[in-house]
Amino acid sequence: MNAQLQPTGSAYFIERETAKPEAHTLSVLVDNEPGVLARVIGLFSGRGYNIDSLTVSETEHERHLSRITIVTRGTPQVLEQIRHQLERIVPVHRVVDLTVVARERGHDRPLERELALVKVTGTGDQRVEALRLADAFRASVIDANTEHFIFEITGRVSKIEQFIAIMKPLGLIEVCRTGVAALNRGPEGM
Repeated sequence: MNAQLQPTGSAYFIERETAKPEAHTLSVLVDNEPGVLARVIGLFSGRGYNIDSLTVSETEHERHLSRITIVTRGTPQVLEQIRHQLERIVPVHRVVDLTVVARERGHDRPLERELALVKVTGTGDQRVEALRLADAFRASVIDANTEHFIFEITGRVSKIEQFIAIMKPLGLIEVCRTGVAALNRGPEGM
């Protein structure tokens, strides 16, 4: 019997998901206490969601609140589910999808910045070229000797990625990145 599946009128008939996954930046305000980060991260790993970037720090010392910034990928339905599940964790005070808020305000993305430390070795022309390109990218030399440089660069993720790609053939040895820190434009807070 080759009958096509038809909607049955049941609320449980599931239509195939056609939306494409996209990256979103979530900001989560939590109590700064032991185990909170593990619970938040456990939600992602337990459901098979990936985290592209994660930063966390106490931002309101008097109230002992920390801000977790998470960049993750998913369809709009999955991202909404993640947001709702995060809101149900007890020490979570607020969850904001900064990407959605930015779009509502007429912007493509929230303001996002990342810091990277990039170690490059080289001599002669490669060394001169690495310094020239670092200057073009506004990267600072924070450590140097006759064998290597360590550059500090801050900017959008795309700028960091481009700088790393350009440094690879010039002697890139090591990279350390902070992850994305993000805020939305405008006078309103989270």
